[in-house]
Amino acid sequence: MANPLTSETRPSAHEPPEPREGASASPLVRSWLLARLDSLLSESLRRAEPLELIRHRIMVGAACILLLVNALFLLRALQQGNPPYPSILAGFGYVATLVLARRGRTSTGPAMVLLATLTLGLVVTTFVNRKPSGGEHAVNMLLPVLAVYLVGPRLGLSITLALFVALGLIHPYYRSQVGMDLSTFTLSGLWFGHVFAGISFLGVWALSSLHSTARDAAQATIERTVRELRDSQSKLNSVFESTDDIMVSIDAEGRLLTANSAARFVYEHRGGIVLQAGMPLFQYEPPESRMAWDARLVQVLQGQRLRFEQLYQDQQGLLVLDTSVHPIVGEGGRVVGMTIFGRDVTARRQAETRLGEMHRTLMDVSRQAGMAEVATGVLHNVGNTLNSVNISTSLVIDQIRKSRVTSLTRVATLLREHLADIPAFIAQDPQGQKLPLFLIALSDQLQQERDSMLREMYSLGESVEHINSIVSMQQKHARAAGAVEHVAVPKLIDEALRLHAVSFERLNIHIERDYAEVPPIFVDRHKLLQILINLVSNARHALVASPKKDKHMGIHVRSAPGTGRLHIEVTDNGVGIAPENLGRMFSQGFTTKKMGHGFGLHISALAAAEMKGRLTCSSPGLEQGATFVLELPMQTELPPAQDAAPS
Repeated sequence: MANPLTSETRPSAHEPPEPREGASASPLVRSWLLARLDSLLSESLRRAEPLELIRHRIMVGAACILLLVNALFLLRALQQGNPPYPSILAGFGYVATLVLARRGRTSTGPAMVLLATLTLGLVVTTFVNRKPSGGEHAVNMLLPVLAVYLVGPRLGLSITLALFVALGLIHPYYRSQVGMDLSTFTLSGLWFGHVFAGISFLGVWALSSLHSTARDAAQATIERTVRELRDSQSKLNSVFESTDDIMVSIDAEGRLLTANSAARFVYEHRGGIVLQAGMPLFQYEPPESRMAWDARLVQVLQGQRLRFEQLYQDQQGLLVLDTSVHPIVGEGGRVVGMTIFGRDVTARRQAETRLGEMHRTLMDVSRQAGMAEVATGVLHNVGNTLNSVNISTSLVIDQIRKSRVTSLTRVATLLREHLADIPAFIAQDPQGQKLPLFLIALSDQLQQERDSMLREMYSLGESVEHINSIVSMQQKHARAAGAVEHVAVPKLIDEALRLHAVSFERLNIHIERDYAEVPPIFVDRHKLLQILINLVSNARHALVASPKKDKHMGIHVRSAPGTGRLHIEVTDNGVGIAPENLGRMFSQGFTTKKMGHGFGLHISALAAAEMKGRLTCSSPGLEQGATFVLELPMQTELPPAQDAAPS
């Protein structure tokens, strides 16, 4: 995979560097040779570290060279008619080395096979050969060098000691016992021995050259890797330094490893601390903060990732850091340190604080607005009722002023004047003769006046009773908000409707109630009443603004099956809502009314959310009405640690 910080693709460690255009033939030959050697290695050995890869290449190269030398020795032995058994066994050993190197996962097995083959071959050849000087041959010096290089000093010492004992001690003793045949020193034998020694020298040179070639290739790979690492580190440092966030890394003991310029600036600017590598990062923290950091470090060292907010308050003011701590995992999955990232969120925290204050202020304003809305509804209904009271009072006064009681007063005066001769007055006087009929007619008129005034007084009493019920209902709701009460929702809806009852009658708005059987729920009566008044008021305004003559408002109460939610729907066939305004109906300050304030529905939505509910709206379009749905949890039991106010 390409490095995310660079577009270059890094070659694998085992791949030889490709020659650049115009390079000499030597790198081409070197690349070809290394590619041939790598083809003799298994995939696991080819993917080893550069220095190990050199050792693997030398091993298969030595096996190839020794296999070639052994073939030459085998040919000469065949020419002389000597049985080449040692050479044949050595050839099998060299081939076995190459097979194990091609299939093995480590180099120890094939290397020990190669060294054992060489050791046995030398020892057997020295003892079988009739020449007494075989233990001094130049090829013997190659074996300890290869042993130490291929399998290390310890295993190499075992090979060297075996040669020392076999050729340095046992072989001279063996020759002293069996004797030496000096006739074996012939000119052809001398030539072959020296030529073979020369070939061994060339083999040592070839192995040394091969080692130098592989080492140069590995060195070039290491240097290229180092350059790429430095380039990546430079780019990473650029990213590390370009951010305004605090970024530091520490070891498992809490000592500082690295810190970017933002971290150094904050420490020096706010605490007068100059960050230096190796210093305990938390030594200047207060005891409580240091204990908290110690506990966090224990968690991170166990592989956990932490995120929290850290508050600092000093003479410079408040500093709030959104802090993340991540473990640094080393070899074997062990946590060797951790990185700490800190983002300054002071402005956001202060904005959230101000937003919270604004929200509380807005809620206070909404409650006041709700109270004003309720008061307006109360005053409106009381005012309409007072109009009826005034009319009834005027009618009673007018009837009293026009009453025929004055005629009764004249009759009483006339009777008082003729009190002594009432029978004669009624029987003989023309006025007296008319008096009985007049009293009968007057009685009928006074009875009509009494009935009329009684009707007006009954109407006046009903109006006064209605005013009294409106005021009493408002007094019942005028308690502190936030108290959870056991509320019968349909009853509360009816009370909200009664606040607008006279207005609905005057505007000829038909109210359709559809209440399902739902149990009382625990809810904040004030908030729910405020929402209902807003919804009913909005529906009334929508119907007033509509040119339709058949004005309908529907209120439906039902429980949603399987959700444990109560749905209160307020529908109307009024002016409706434009599609582009549906998504903004609950936004603060948005209103389609000329005299609207634009926060009634917004506050209602907030109040619904505070009661763990939701307020939504829908409308087919303009002049097609609208539907508002209030969803509330069906909480039929009192929440823990909260007392219900009397309903």
